Amino acid sequence: MTGRTPPLDDVTGTRQDMTVVLPVRLLRVPDWPEGPFPFELGSRRTDAETRSTYFAAASARALYGAPGRPCRWYLPTDTKHDGLHLIGMELLRAATARNPEHAFAVMHFSVERPLLPVLRTLAGRRSNSADAPLTGPFAPAGLLDGIADLRDLSAPSAVAPPYSIAFMTPTAQHAPALRSGGPEGELPATADRWLWQLASRSTPDDFPLPPETADAQLRDVVRVSADWSALVLRQGAAFLGHRADTGSGDFFEFGALHSRTVYLDALLLGALQRDHIDELTDELSEVFTSARLARRVATLERNIAVFRSTYWRQHLTAHGAANDLLLAFQNQHRLPARFHEILAEAADYSRLVQTQESQQISGALGVLTILGLPLGTALGVLQVVDDHSVAHLLIAVGLSIAATAAVLTTRYGRLVLSSLRGGQKSQ
Repeated sequence: MTGRTPPLDDVTGTRQDMTVVLPVRLLRVPDWPEGPFPFELGSRRTDAETRSTYFAAASARALYGAPGRPCRWYLPTDTKHDGLHLIGMELLRAATARNPEHAFAVMHFSVERPLLPVLRTLAGRRSNSADAPLTGPFAPAGLLDGIADLRDLSAPSAVAPPYSIAFMTPTAQHAPALRSGGPEGELPATADRWLWQLASRSTPDDFPLPPETADAQLRDVVRVSADWSALVLRQGAAFLGHRADTGSGDFFEFGALHSRTVYLDALLLGALQRDHIDELTDELSEVFTSARLARRVATLERNIAVFRSTYWRQHLTAHGAANDLLLAFQNQHRLPARFHEILAEAADYSRLVQTQESQQISGALGVLTILGLPLGTALGVLQVVDDHSVAHLLIAVGLSIAATAAVLTTRYGRLVLSSLRGGQKSQ
């Protein structure tokens, strides 16, 4: 950037919002109102009923619950401290088969000081800073006391730093973010660099973006419209305006509303998918840690079917931007490729179980043959000669048992017994 271009870490936009998503362990159902946070703009109220019309029915159930089965709650707040304003909080139940208490806590802030330093502190890039956003009156442990505990951030499915969604609109002085010559003008390269910094929560000193790979790093930028763009990365997402925000009554009020509601929900669905795929991957790695292979594979297949039916969506709505954001999140975490690998590996294990069951059935038929043939032959001879002697019957049974034992010592007999033992171990 030139001397005339203000660095982003000193920039305060016209409109700045920040949403923070934390993995938590839900201790009890909160006594908060049910549903997502109902932000309002004019006559529009973004409650569960309104948002459900935006999403496909299956996605809406995962995000908002169903009648009698709530999965989301909200709490309005009005706490201000050091340039941050906590507007409200949400809890989204994100239970998995192994972690039924898993949930996400969502904190909605407006920011009245430079946004990037707050994001950098949130990402742990300014560890000695005294103005950390999630401390003091904004400490999640205090706000959620008795309702939820912060998840162990060393857990595989936990997000190490909190996930953040930043929204910033520029003023007329913020030329690096603005289209030149009006809404149809060229977008400068610095606009995507600013967008990258907000989403990655880093400055060029923290992470200098290599020019050779810049295009690949920015391939998931979503052009929501000529007015604004979005970028989704692994640890954060950002929305940046490309024209000067005129303040109250500007379109960006609607943009900010969308970034806190339906676009947030698209990313939350991606997080739900990620955590379930992480868990399915763990289950796959433990298939052979128990002798009950068939039961483990059956449980795994059921969990895959439940996940596929409940959460796995790549098409959310007819409105394109939410789909694009979800696809970008999935791409960042390689979710489609990972799920395809899970399906392929589970199919291999299923074929292995079917092979073992076939071997067991073949072994059982072999045992019946080995046991039944000598005994059937002996009883048939006695019947033909019309011999009703009990002693002769006992001798025939004894000879049949001896013949069966002799056959079991042969290679064929050992193969039959081995098949039976293998089938029994897999159950």
